[in-house]
Amino acid sequence: MSQKRGTTILAGAALLAQAASAGAAPQAPVKQPVTGPVAVYWMSAATSNGFGGMGGMMGAAGGGGPQRPSMAAMMSMGMGGGPDPNAANHTLVLQLGSSLKPAGGGPTAEHDAPAGLGVGQVLPLLSPEPQTPAKHEEREPGPPPEYQKPHGRMLIFWGCGEHAPPGQPYVIDFAKLDPANAGQMFAGLGRGLSITGMQPPSPGRNTTYGEWPNRLTRVTVPGDASLAGDHVIKGNYSPEIKFGLTPEQDFLPPFRLTTNAKNPSGSATLAWRPVDGAAAYFATLMGARNRDEIVMWTSSSTQTSAFSLPDYLSNGEIRRLVASNALMPASQTSCVIPQEVVAATGQSGMFQLAAYGDETNIAYPPRPPAPKPWNIAWEVKVRYKSTTGGILGMDMSQMGGRHRDSDEPREPRDPNQPPPKKKRPSLFNPLGGLPGLGNIVP
Repeated sequence: MSQKRGTTILAGAALLAQAASAGAAPQAPVKQPVTGPVAVYWMSAATSNGFGGMGGMMGAAGGGGPQRPSMAAMMSMGMGGGPDPNAANHTLVLQLGSSLKPAGGGPTAEHDAPAGLGVGQVLPLLSPEPQTPAKHEEREPGPPPEYQKPHGRMLIFWGCGEHAPPGQPYVIDFAKLDPANAGQMFAGLGRGLSITGMQPPSPGRNTTYGEWPNRLTRVTVPGDASLAGDHVIKGNYSPEIKFGLTPEQDFLPPFRLTTNAKNPSGSATLAWRPVDGAAAYFATLMGARNRDEIVMWTSSSTQTSAFSLPDYLSNGEIRRLVASNALMPASQTSCVIPQEVVAATGQSGMFQLAAYGDETNIAYPPRPPAPKPWNIAWEVKVRYKSTTGGILGMDMSQMGGRHRDSDEPREPRDPNQPPPKKKRPSLFNPLGGLPGLGNIVP
């Protein structure tokens, strides 16, 4: 009896203690002082093949803004010259920013790279020369003398599926475009994206800045290059940066298309093997049925244009855009381009596929437990993407006479007849022509 009572008393005391604790004010979290980083180092690693291997239809390898393959390069590939469209290409951009000024003399810095990168052991990080301000000349108000009022239309489609949803396309009539209010007409193209742009090191953001490639060194990164290994960055305006990258933190592999075909229904299908390390995918298409109508399509389920997404995205933005269906998740490896889009392009068009990879982030020293201050000496960010591109419905391995091996039997040829001339597909007439494409890709 007394034992049970004692247990009851102890339990009651515990309940009173819990109640008193619950009524007490919560303790404020311990704040940790954080300083730095003194230096930041970004590595932008891009993989590409197909037309993406010539710079991509929409993306620049170094994140410097939209670029497109030159017409000369596309003609060379279509005529059998130029690079193999299925070969992997790598591009690397290095950017070092510091809050320190050079310790004597001009700024100098270098990146000691692993041998597997294949570009030499030492990569000089050159600081850009100061730019001379452009001379400003006053002129009479109004359009320039050579100005001609634009004409034609741009049709914007979006979303994967057999048919484009109601309300598409979004039409921009250039004849009605008021230069003073042009932004309003394009404002709806990125509706709902609200992307926070990444802020890499730059001469304007950092006290001292260096980059590679630069005006003195433009070494091509080989297709079998690897980032894996030990990296050391040192200079007279930055603390020494030493870190290692694993094979899982290497370049993304190239795209391998499994389907690029028109469907009997009038739609088209793009399908690909999973890209190891990809966190999301994005597809675009550009075409023209005539000289006065440009067609653009994206795989996003939200209204957007082919130039709404930047070259690289942070981890947080990738997750958010996948959740909002603006990007395809890593589990999705195919997309149907609607019938209406294929018809609007005159059965032809140029597509691009982009894979965004999770970035690698390293800081030194490691963060100590609070409340001990965290004085960050340096931070490293490695960001990744992989792109490919081609002509809708065309097997890129057939470009320029590069044919896949086939086990299908061939009909015997009469030895008394001369061999037939090989027909190479023309870039401007691969599937009945790409009228107006010259107006899209200068």
